[in-house]
Amino acid sequence: MNPFEKARTFIYRNARPIDLARWQYHFEGGPREAVLHALAAYQNEDGGFGHALEADSFNPYSCPIQALTAVAILREIGLTDPAHPIIQGILRYLDSGADFDEAHRQWLNVVPSNNDYPCAVWWKYGDKGSAFRYNPTAGLAGFAIRCADPGSALRQKACEIAREAVAWLFAQELSDDQHIAGCFVGLYEDCAAAGSAPFDLDKLRECLAGQIRCCLDGVAEKWGKEYAAMPSDLIPTKASAFYAENAEVVHAQCDYILRSQLPDGSFIVPWQWWNDHKEYELAVNWWKSDIIIKNMLHLKSFAPDALA
Repeated sequence: MNPFEKARTFIYRNARPIDLARWQYHFEGGPREAVLHALAAYQNEDGGFGHALEADSFNPYSCPIQALTAVAILREIGLTDPAHPIIQGILRYLDSGADFDEAHRQWLNVVPSNNDYPCAVWWKYGDKGSAFRYNPTAGLAGFAIRCADPGSALRQKACEIAREAVAWLFAQELSDDQHIAGCFVGLYEDCAAAGSAPFDLDKLRECLAGQIRCCLDGVAEKWGKEYAAMPSDLIPTKASAFYAENAEVVHAQCDYILRSQLPDGSFIVPWQWWNDHKEYELAVNWWKSDIIIKNMLHLKSFAPDALA
């Protein structure tokens, strides 16, 4: 079997309904409504998300990181209709003030209830406070700027947070933290799509270009050996504002995908939970499907002949 067929076989044998629906939407002409139906199963009454949508935390209660995971799936399938019930729910959750740290002006990266359920060590609630500042806040602010009603208090709040976040980023040294960079890429893209931004969009693009270079510089040699940034995390298509200057490493990932696929069609999951929770074995299998989809989408965008 070719890489695509091997990947497809793994998905059909192992994927959760949400990932099977994503696969079918992207590669088999499946309906977007099937993705949304599966995604809705993870949404709580408060509009937030839980239930291990982000598979390293089994907390069923809503958490901003899980909401950002849902937002990433909505972006992936191109749903931006603010009237859709799932989007309305997320906006309601963000507007509620739940899981928002007023002192630091950020949505919490971890929530106390995480500690009551199996999760990776980095999702444990502790004393790290704002150590993950603007992950997920920048990404959620961008979503609210794009989808919330222009005259709403939530959109005004999101604009204020976005200005603070961008000012913070401008004041930082270049960092190789791909998660923070990814959140700001989401903010940039949402504001660009909305046609307005409460900050200098061109200056943010220039700043992010440096951040992305820092994340991707020399990273190819780490793939498969340690947890490291992938271009697909930051540059999903050729339409990205950051593609041209990073084309070499983007196409290096295509080569890596083709040579690193495992016999069962999956790819190495380069992280552990660093604890004794047995649920990790279930989570790692779920992550394999997510990684497969992202890798096949990367090939679809940048090396489509490899899928033939």
